[in-house]
Amino acid sequence: MSDITQQNLFRPARSKAESKADITNNAARAIIGDEAARREAKTAKLRQARLKQEAAAEPEAKPAPRKAKRPG
Repeated sequence: MSDITQQNLFRPARSKAESKADITNNAARAIIGDEAARREAKTAKLRQARLKQEAAAEPEAKPAPRKAKRPG
């Protein structure tokens, strides 16, 4: 059996720069994800309002067809 030491038993600790980069990366991804979720929710809300407005506007009378001009 191989010798068990701290170097082969545990993963090496991250440096401070790597840890700070991970924290920044996670924060940025959280902000971007939140903005995307808000944008999608707003889009869905506006789409529902538009469809409702279009459905209410449909029963209006359509304009009469235009008469064809007589050549001459």
